[in-house]
Amino acid sequence: MKLSRLKRLPSRVKRAARFEIHAHWRRQPIVLGSVFYESFSGNGMLDNPEALFRELLAAPDLSHLTHIWALSDLHTYRAAVEEFADDPRVSFVRYGSAAYYRALATSQYLVNNATFPFDFSKRPGQVYLNTWHGTPLKRMGYDIEDGALATANIVRNFVQADYLLAANPFMSEQMYQTGYKLTGIYRGTLVEEGYPRIDRQFLDEAGRAEVRARLTDAGIPLGDRKIVLYAPTWKGQTFGRPEDDLDALLAHIAQVEERIDTSRYAVLLKTHQTVHAMAADRPELKRMLVPNEIPTNLVLGATDILVSDYSSIFFDFLQTGRPILFFTPDLADYAGTRGLYFEPEEWPGPVFASARELGEAIAGVAADGDAVPPEARERYDTMRARFTPYEDGRASSRIADIVFRGKRDGYRLRTDLAEDGREKILLYLGGMRPNGITTSALNLLNNIDHERYDVSAFFAQSRSNASIAKQRQINPAVRQFPRVGGMNGAKLRHLARHLDFRRGRTARHADDPAQNALWDDEWYRCFGDSRFDYVVDFSGYGPFWAILLLHSPDAQRAIWMHNDLAADAHREVNGEKKMLHSLTQLFTLYAEYDHLVSVSPTLSEVNRASLAEYAPAEKFRSALNTVDAEHILENAKGDLHELTFDEETGGIPDWAELLLAPKDDVTTFVNVGRLSPEKNQTRLIRAFAAVHAENPKTRLLIVGSGPLADDLEALVVSLGLEGSVFLTGMQRNPHAIMAKADCFVLSSDYEGQPMVILEALVLGLPIVTVEFASAKNALPEGSGLVVPQTEEGVADGLRAFLAGEVPASDFDWPAYNRKAVAQFYAAIGAVPAPAELP
Repeated sequence: MKLSRLKRLPSRVKRAARFEIHAHWRRQPIVLGSVFYESFSGNGMLDNPEALFRELLAAPDLSHLTHIWALSDLHTYRAAVEEFADDPRVSFVRYGSAAYYRALATSQYLVNNATFPFDFSKRPGQVYLNTWHGTPLKRMGYDIEDGALATANIVRNFVQADYLLAANPFMSEQMYQTGYKLTGIYRGTLVEEGYPRIDRQFLDEAGRAEVRARLTDAGIPLGDRKIVLYAPTWKGQTFGRPEDDLDALLAHIAQVEERIDTSRYAVLLKTHQTVHAMAADRPELKRMLVPNEIPTNLVLGATDILVSDYSSIFFDFLQTGRPILFFTPDLADYAGTRGLYFEPEEWPGPVFASARELGEAIAGVAADGDAVPPEARERYDTMRARFTPYEDGRASSRIADIVFRGKRDGYRLRTDLAEDGREKILLYLGGMRPNGITTSALNLLNNIDHERYDVSAFFAQSRSNASIAKQRQINPAVRQFPRVGGMNGAKLRHLARHLDFRRGRTARHADDPAQNALWDDEWYRCFGDSRFDYVVDFSGYGPFWAILLLHSPDAQRAIWMHNDLAADAHREVNGEKKMLHSLTQLFTLYAEYDHLVSVSPTLSEVNRASLAEYAPAEKFRSALNTVDAEHILENAKGDLHELTFDEETGGIPDWAELLLAPKDDVTTFVNVGRLSPEKNQTRLIRAFAAVHAENPKTRLLIVGSGPLADDLEALVVSLGLEGSVFLTGMQRNPHAIMAKADCFVLSSDYEGQPMVILEALVLGLPIVTVEFASAKNALPEGSGLVVPQTEEGVADGLRAFLAGEVPASDFDWPAYNRKAVAQFYAAIGAVPAPAELP
């Protein structure tokens, strides 16, 4: 065993034990009346869950409930543990421990203000309330550029939640419905009754005194001074790894303190949850740092002046009617990268970029009796009415009524989000690697009518930069379900599943109750209560994904066939048929799908004949791939020098030099595709060698990467074609290269509907292609030249182009796309197939 694997062994054993523990408790009965709370992944007894917990604990008619809190460290938060040590109804578990997973799996009620872990999947009989943690000022979810990359576990939690809590209509509409694309998919209840945590701000003098005492006990020398609370949000690229900007915060606070009367006012610092651990280790912050275990809204209730930046905390504070000032030295950068829902001109207080100016403004507010600055009064009142309309100190009681007492009449509840009049499509896109299937999927998502169809994309979350780049290209109208985490369930059941696959019994998944339960649970873990009218395996190559999609609730299910699948199964790479077993297992699932869709009519006939033993003929359909012509034409304008410049060598490759300095009498042929056996670039290189011997003023570019790269390079050398045949490797913009070539050549043994031919058509390139089953479907009538699938045939095709006998492409791509997308709708069963559609 390699050393690296040995090092990973303890963590793998620990992870396996955790999954086994979780699986065990998921088989145990739900404990009726138990409520499990989690706030900010266990970082204290805080926020909406804390306020609701105290309401439930104090309610005489709910005394039968038992309460379990998840805390990241029972010692750090010992004050909370000690407060309830004598109450048998309250217990605590360490976040991520065996006891945590027991509570997560067996509690009747689940309350969270953020998200449960990847392996969370709500069980039948559980009730999940997600309260979230504030009205957002900064943009959220899909409203952020590249925001979809971080939504996976959030959306997964939301679609499992029975109740989502909104403090105000803006939060309902802008955050839930739009920011996280829940319109069209969320089937639970959206509760718009205010925020329980804001109830905690309603303090009388005794309550304020108690909060001040807790701050003093924590080491803050408060005395009788009023509180100026500075509460900035976290900064950084990812939520889990915030910037350490504490030195800057200290410097800013020092400048503020120089300008205010520190005998009357104490400046306290309330850091975001993600930053607090770093702040707590800084001794110089002890005199001002608000402890994480004191609920923020209690502190707000005792605060006289609030200073914030982009934190949602100011929305809560509006309820108090006390002044708010904003300190945003990084406003231009932050607004430009993260984005804001409201411009500073709309904020309910003055905005400052300088700590000195902020200090002077605080001194001015103090001199005016801690009143809201007159110039901000109208904005303040407008925002207060808009964002705290339901904050009367009784929000917790209303939530308790709705969720725990089952009372719904008279409350502001919405259950209509899923029904927006559109039919719902789920497409599995595959591995999102840069290949023809991904390109086809992205093109399709751009061409679907999103006003008519609600579309969700499903794929495995990847750390690969290439895959992430493709994920970024998904149409912004599409909801994304990146699969994170792994299947729940006992290891023995998974062992049986793997053994069935190895023994060729994949199709048993539906007949074996234990396996069936595994797959049903995995579907729910990924999609919660979501429902789709059409479920599509657009990749069509993975048995795992094909089985998972078969476990959707009732829907029409289609699986795509991008190639001659029987031939693919028997394709050899380095003497091995690496896809034979997995594809054969996939074929056994075809009988369970409603539609088997090939990407051309001819290919459908091929697959219908070769796979007849697996599915009846009437299930086989076809739908042409769409093409993203506008993107291709834009790419074609790319700067080839910039695209291929190598910083290490300070230059560009020879082949790029040749393209950038074209000679009128030199002809450039180009091929784009994976360097693998079915693409048969060997035949192309040998054919080109014959033509090049006759006409030296020719060259060949082969764009792509793959397992045969070394073999093809060796072939070029053996034929003496260095300097005439160039293997460029994978290129992020092949269209810029294609656009500078004279003729596109395809020499594959077989293809489905090659996307690269569509791309060449859009670019107006003359095309020479060998004859394969779907070649006649790939070229519009009167375009290109189809030649025999031999070296001599390809060579004759190249000679024909040199003789001017291959016509340029004439391609009406808008009409083509209309036809292709209509075929897609028909192929999945969304519309009847018109007579003219195959």
